[in-house]
This record gives sequence, C-alpha cells and structure tokens, in this order.
Amino acid sequence: MRNFTALIAFAALLPAAARAESDSLTWNGITLYGVLDLGIAHQTHGAPLSQDWFVGLEYLLAKNSNKPVTGIGPSGLSQSKVGVRGSESLLPDLNFVFNLEMGFDPQSGNLADALASLTHNNGVPLDRQTSSGDSSRAGQLFNGPAWAGLGSERFGTVTLGRNNTLLLDDILKYDPMAGSYAFSVIGLSGVVAGMGDTEDARLDDSVKYFYKNETWRAGALYQFDHADSSPGSAWQATLGFDAAGFAVDAVVGHKNDAIAAKSLSAAQLATAPIDSLAATISDNTSYTLAGSYTNGPWKAFLGYEHMRFENPSRPLAAGIHALGGYELSFINNAAFPHARVLQATWGGVRYALTKQLDVTGAFYHYDQNSFGETHCTNASADSCSGTLDAYSLMGDYRLTARFDVYAGAMFSKVSDGLANGYLHTSTLNTMTGFRFKF
Repeated sequence: MRNFTALIAFAALLPAAARAESDSLTWNGITLYGVLDLGIAHQTHGAPLSQDWFVGLEYLLAKNSNKPVTGIGPSGLSQSKVGVRGSESLLPDLNFVFNLEMGFDPQSGNLADALASLTHNNGVPLDRQTSSGDSSRAGQLFNGPAWAGLGSERFGTVTLGRNNTLLLDDILKYDPMAGSYAFSVIGLSGVVAGMGDTEDARLDDSVKYFYKNETWRAGALYQFDHADSSPGSAWQATLGFDAAGFAVDAVVGHKNDAIAAKSLSAAQLATAPIDSLAATISDNTSYTLAGSYTNGPWKAFLGYEHMRFENPSRPLAAGIHALGGYELSFINNAAFPHARVLQATWGGVRYALTKQLDVTGAFYHYDQNSFGETHCTNASADSCSGTLDAYSLMGDYRLTARFDVYAGAMFSKVSDGLANGYLHTSTLNTMTGFRFKF
C-alpha cells in the first residue's frame, strides 16, 4: 500500500477515544502526532514534480535540473508525516516506549518512496527526467522510525528496530534550518546524516542506546549484519554536553556495504527489469563535530563532517533486494580506486525578531578530493576534486502554536568533479508555504 489510504488505516490503529479528544491527542500514554507541510516553489533550473519523491521539487541543484519549474512544493520545512508514540510504566523509573512513523507526499497522497522516483527515470535522458533522489524512505508503511524499547530517566533509553541514527539526530539539532528540504543542503540530501549515503540516515535491524542528564549526554548504535534491505553492519557513538549557552556533540560512525542507488541508464535498462536500479557500494567512515551557542534572541550554529568512502571489504552481487524491496540489477563495487573524502561544513544564525517571527541565514559547503586512477581538478569525471556551495535565507512566522507560515530562498552551485554530468551548475529555489503540526 503506497498511497494515502494507508494514512486512514494507520489512524484506525488508535483508540477512538484518542481521536475524539479535542484538546489532546494523547490517550492512556499513546500519542498521535504529525506534520502537514505544503507550499509553492520556483526553481530557475529544476525538473518536473515527482509523485513519489517526497521532496517533490528539486530544491537543491541535481544532475537533471534543466529548466524553470514552478509548482506545489511538499514538505519545505518539515517532512509531512503521521506517527504514533507511546509510553507505559512497567516499574518505578522503567517504561515501555515505542514509536511508529510514516512520511508521505501531501501533493500526491503517496507514501514517501524515493527509490520509486528513481525507477521512473530509468533509461530516460536527463533533460526529460522528473525530480528524484535516493533516501531511507523507500515506500515502507513505516518509512520513518519504527522501534520499541525501554526507557529510564536514570539509566537512559534502549530501542530496537528501525532507528534514526545518532548522526541524524545530531544534524537535525545543529542544522540552522533544522533539516528543511527547501532551505538546507544537509536536510534535503541526507548524505551528511547517512555517513556518506542517505539510505543510512535510518537503520533497520538496529539497537540504539541514549543517556542524558542536565550537562552530559552519550549514546551508541549498532546495526546487525543481515542480507536484506541493508546488508552490512554499522555502528555509531556520540558524546556531548551543554554549558553556559553552548551545546556541542561529536559523532563517529562506520557502515559496511553502504548502498547509493541510482536510475538505470538506457543501456542497462535494455537487459534489466524496468523497476530495478543500479547502485554503488562502499564502506564508509565518518567523524562529525557540531555545536551551537544561544544568547538571548540569537542562536549560532556550526558543524563539520569528514566522510571517507572505500571499496567494500565484502562486495555485493547484482540481483540483491534493497530498501523497499527494490532489486539492484547493476552493482559497482570498485568505484573508489583511491579513498574518496567528502568534507561538509555548515553554519548559520537564527534571530528571533519577535516571539512569533524567526529569521535564519545559513551556508553549506562540500569539498571532495580527487579519488580516481588519474588526478583531476575539473568536471571531466565525477572522481575529480570538486565543491558544492549553497546559501539560504528564511523567515518563519508562528500564527499559533501548531500553525506557521514561511518564506525563503536557497541558492546552490557545483563545480569541477561535483558538477560532472550536470545540465546546469547553479539554481535558485524560492518557496512560500505553511506547516501544521499536531
């Protein structure tokens, strides 16, 4: 089930008393929550709207960004979603906790399915493609977090299942644009939150531990090695603190057999199922340090991540099925003759003009080394050294505690190796929208 009827079925899981509450969506410790985010956007270079890619329009420059596009833009500030979470006391200071969440595309009603958007472009020339991208949201009913566990204020929380990674939690906290699709590179692409590959921003079959007190916090995550959806094992660890207006967190992580999915070329499509995909496989290691400083109405953000990609120590065979059950018909296990190093830097400032109105400005920068057989510093190959830069400005006005309106713009450009195969090297995205949270 990949359309809006799934939302109706999901809501039916909740007791009727919970849905009937007028002042609260919590009943016996079970809470229904969600976000609906819609707007109108314009790109100077973009691609037509996809019905499955939950980002909708290409707010960030992509290879197939071709011509001016104006249309409905979903989830500009926040992923549109519906979820249910709960907490049940078992013993003093010990609770059973759970969270189930599904993201959807409000302009089409479909469940968020990035990999479906890639299949729509199989064999299609770049200048005729619709918007698309890889993601951990691949048409699953619960394509966000889906976990259960035990929580204690004194000892921390352990959760099992499909967890947001510690790194994704960190990015959402320290991104000036709070993970916005329309105004944040690291919010839209997921590369930084996924240790180099966006499919790994959320990890199936994982166990996550997190502890915090008034000053310190620490956590660990481990994904078990298995043969479906995400074949290789992964681990992450984090340590952070709050003091005198400062908040700082460090995260280190590693993922074996990371999958970066992409559409099939015309030649590949001639010998492969039409709904299958190609993929590059790598072993990824990342180190991240990010922080913020709050002083009255001002809040400043700064972050850095070092991502290293190497050929997989355990190559994968073509024909495996990845997230969402999609077959990977073509596999590249040798994309990195030398280690690829991608460095991401970001920062920004948020200022509260009033209690209702915030204005935020941010910058994002990627720097890639030359990792091919031959050293190069131009756009002749995607293995050449290259850069991506983006700048954004956004205002957010809260009409009520649950309803806000926003407007902003993001300019993004690529050069050299990170511009290889692009139809254009820059785009300006502008968007105005509203967000309802419950």
